[in-house]
Amino acid sequence: MLFEDTYLTVENSAEGLFKDKGSKFLAFAYPVINEEEIKERLVALKKLHPSANHHCYAFRLGADKLVFRANDNGEPSNTAGKPVLGQIQSKDLTNVLVVVVRYFGGTLLGVSGLINAYRSAAADVLGNVSIIEKTVNDVYEISFDYLQMNDVMKIMKEEQLEQLSQTFELSCSLTFSVRKGNSNKAYELFSKVQGLEIKYLRSV
Repeated sequence: MLFEDTYLTVENSAEGLFKDKGSKFLAFAYPVINEEEIKERLVALKKLHPSANHHCYAFRLGADKLVFRANDNGEPSNTAGKPVLGQIQSKDLTNVLVVVVRYFGGTLLGVSGLINAYRSAAADVLGNVSIIEKTVNDVYEISFDYLQMNDVMKIMKEEQLEQLSQTFELSCSLTFSVRKGNSNKAYELFSKVQGLEIKYLRSV
């Protein structure tokens, strides 16, 4: 196969903790699917911990893992977000947000101390989550005449395609999801049904 059609992500939210020289680093991990969700999580955490000195975070999104960001939130450059992102990458995770909330304890930790603290807090929280494997699925819409219903449903059943929505009238339409690795086969089978139109919508 030329591409991966599975990815690893976190199944549940979790919390972790690291302490050093009086500073407390509270770590939080969340399953997320878009940047809007990430913003909501960050706003909620800042309301929960308004007196914390820093809310540093990193996230990675998408099955291709191409969307990612690290934020130091006022800590010295690359001492917070980057080590957090490094822990996400080391576990090969995506669709995940990790936030580390710091309460300053009065003693400066220095650059290496900060890097170690944020990395350790992120490692702790990621040790507390359930990691699951998900498949990358393609979503298609097909349009067909009611008389072709039997042909369509036979393919749906034989290929074990997941039906997402349907409109069954004289003119019918149906959306379905198929694992990316099996996508070409499903597309070819439906393409052979005379008069049926098939359209790719998105990958999830």
